[in-house]
Amino acid sequence: MEPIQAKLSIVADKLHLKNFTEDLNLEEHFVCVADVNRPALQLNGFYEHFEADRIQMIGMVEHAYMNNKTAEERAEIYRKLLSYDIPCVIFCRGFVPEQSLMDIAHERKIPILGTERGTSEFMSELIFELNVLLAPCTTIHGVLVDVYGEGLLITGESGIGKSEAALELIRRGHRLVADDVVEIRKTNAHTLLGRAPKITKHLIELRGIGIIDVKSLFGVESIKESQKIDFVIKLEDWKKENDYDRLGLEDEHMNILGIDVVCHSLPIRPGRNLAVICETAAVNHRQKKMGYNAAQELYRRVQDNISQGQE
Repeated sequence: MEPIQAKLSIVADKLHLKNFTEDLNLEEHFVCVADVNRPALQLNGFYEHFEADRIQMIGMVEHAYMNNKTAEERAEIYRKLLSYDIPCVIFCRGFVPEQSLMDIAHERKIPILGTERGTSEFMSELIFELNVLLAPCTTIHGVLVDVYGEGLLITGESGIGKSEAALELIRRGHRLVADDVVEIRKTNAHTLLGRAPKITKHLIELRGIGIIDVKSLFGVESIKESQKIDFVIKLEDWKKENDYDRLGLEDEHMNILGIDVVCHSLPIRPGRNLAVICETAAVNHRQKKMGYNAAQELYRRVQDNISQGQE
């Protein structure tokens, strides 16, 4: 499997970074590691455990240290640092790289970027963005909707009514994230982040009507760029012989990118209001996360009733 890469141009655009090496095309430079390094030890000559594949950041400490060196010493230190194949160097707090560093960067074709923001605050956002950009990714045929703050992924066979359920949820004040194809990224060991591909963003396909633009019809409050996936509802045709869960004492799960997500199988029959069921499922899921499970409460009441009857 090829390593996941992110174009440096995307990182620079998202974080509004200034490119000091304007002659270098950031489209041709890539980041492969979702972490950064502050090279204070390296500037002092310690390279034994140097993470050269990370973005290097120069903050107040590094800048103050280099200012105590002579011009010749700084040039030698920068030459040693840039002798490694690093993705780029970012100067924080509005610091401007000196000409000796720029000359070495042009020679080694290593981008030098800058930001006005504080080092720690900027580092946190940079790591978050890198985790999203470099996260393992997959696509699922379904609809992702934000319902009461819970990320609901609706799946099922083509034509079963996923988009119609999503449209009714939107009319009831909830927000669309993606229709038809959902891009899912595993941003950490416990989080799946879903969003729409650029080509279908804010659009819904309704059979018999065609493509509708949710953002234009219902306003910006009806859409959302991305959403954490909290649970799944799988729509399926109702079959009399199937045994459907009526209590919910034990949750079913769907495995997505190695993470088990709570999944409810919902049989479709004429007259069922899918939007109301989805809303109720979202509220019930939130209630479970807060520590209350109605099915377990019913089980407890039944056990108490049996115990009292035996006394």
